[in-house]
Amino acid sequence: MMRVMGETRYDAIVIGGGPGGSAAATFLAQAGRRALVLEKEVFPRFHVGESLLPYNQPLFAEMGVLPKLEAAGFVRKYGAQFHLGTGAKSLKLVFRNGCFTRHAEAFQVERSKFDHLLLEHARACGAEVREGWSVSGFKAGPDGVVVSSVAPDGSKQDFHASFLIDASGRGNVTGNQEGLREIQPCHQKLAVFGHFGGVPLDPGEKGGDTVIVRLENKWFWIIPLSPEKISVGLVMDRDEFAASGESPAAFFARVWQDSPVLRARMEPARLLGELHVTSDFSYRNRRLASPRLLRVGDAAGFMDPIFSSGVFIAMHSGKLAAQVIDRSLKAGHDGGALLGRYERALRRAMDRYWEMIEGFYTTPFMELFLEPRHRYRLPAAVVAVLAGELGGGWQVWWRMKMFHFLVKLQSRWPLVPRLSFDNADSATPLSATPECRLDKAGRPS
Repeated sequence: MMRVMGETRYDAIVIGGGPGGSAAATFLAQAGRRALVLEKEVFPRFHVGESLLPYNQPLFAEMGVLPKLEAAGFVRKYGAQFHLGTGAKSLKLVFRNGCFTRHAEAFQVERSKFDHLLLEHARACGAEVREGWSVSGFKAGPDGVVVSSVAPDGSKQDFHASFLIDASGRGNVTGNQEGLREIQPCHQKLAVFGHFGGVPLDPGEKGGDTVIVRLENKWFWIIPLSPEKISVGLVMDRDEFAASGESPAAFFARVWQDSPVLRARMEPARLLGELHVTSDFSYRNRRLASPRLLRVGDAAGFMDPIFSSGVFIAMHSGKLAAQVIDRSLKAGHDGGALLGRYERALRRAMDRYWEMIEGFYTTPFMELFLEPRHRYRLPAAVVAVLAGELGGGWQVWWRMKMFHFLVKLQSRWPLVPRLSFDNADSATPLSATPECRLDKAGRPS
C-alpha cells in the first residue's frame, strides 16, 4: 500500500461491514483498489432484515460469493404471500411467473451468518477489514478524506483515502454529522420480533415463502430461516404501542391472537431466545452524495421493511458506489458529475419502493393489490418490482404508473370490492383461506 507522510492512503474507506459495505469493498478489491472497511461490531452479530430479493442473485454472482451462499444451505425463496389477518383474502406471488421478472429465486438468511460470510468474502478478495473500530467523524477536502476512528482498545487513529463510502446503516454516520437526516413523519414505527420454532410452514417450495399478514394498521412478517427456525415480527405505529401500556411480549401476543391467520401459525410456536424491539424510524438524507463521499443502503435512507428491499438496495448501491470510485480514480478526478449520476440513480431506486411502501399502508392499494386483473399485465410489472427489477424500461415503468393511478381512482370510486379488516369469522382455518394466484402472463389463475 502507498504511504503518504507516514500514513497509509487508501483508495476508499468503507464505514460499515454489512451487506452494502461488504459489496462495495468486494467490488473495489476486485477492481484492484485499496479498500479499508471499518466495522464497529465484531461479526457474527444478530441483525434483522432476513428476506432477500431475487435480484440479489446476479449481484452475488458478480461478487463471486454465490457458491459460498449456496453451500451455506440458506432457505430458497421462490415467492411471497400476502394475507389479510381475517383470512378473507390472500395473494400468493411466484417470482418465476412474472413475465417481466428476470430472476426468479432468492435466499432467506439468518443475518448473523449471512453478513459474516459476505464480510469474510470481501476480506478474501483483498479488502482490509477492521472489526471493533467505530468512526467518530470525517473531513473531506479537495484531495481526499480523513476518517477519525476509535480502535477496540480505545485508542484513536486517523485514516486517509481518496474517497469515502458510508455504509453505516441507520447509524447514518456522515448524514448525522452533516445534519442531512429527514424523518418520514408518517412512518414512525416500532418492530417487535424474534425467532420461533414450531411455526407451521406450507408444503413444498411455498414453505420458503415470505408470509406477510396485513391487519388494519399493522402487519406481521413470517420468514423461514430453516425448518426449525422462523423469524416472526410485528410492525406497528410507535404511538399505538406507547398508548397501550403493555410490554412488547404482551402486545405481540395479543395482536396475533386476534387474527385467525396468525393463530394458525403461532399457536404451536415457541420462542427461541428473546423478543427484540427496534424503532423503525424511516428517514432519508437530503444528499446521498457529498464531495468525495457516497452513501449506500440505509445510510442513504431507511425504508420500511415491508417489501424486503433493504439488503438489495444496500448491495445495489454498494456496487454503484464502487464503480463511481473506480472510474474517478482512473480519470484522476474527484468524482464530479459521476457523484451526481450516482445520487440520481439511487434516488430513482428508492423512490420506486417508497411509492409501493406508501401505498401498502392504504386500503385502496391493498384492495387493488389483492384483486389483480390481467388487463395490460399490470400485476406482472408489480411482481417484477417486488423481485428487485429496477430497470425493465418503458414496459415496466408505464405499467407501474398506471397501477398507482388506479390506486388513486380506487380511493374515490371502487374499481374492485372494498376490503374489511374486521374478523367476521374468527374460526376460518388457514387452509380455507381464499387466494388469488398469478400465471406467467400476470393473470389470476
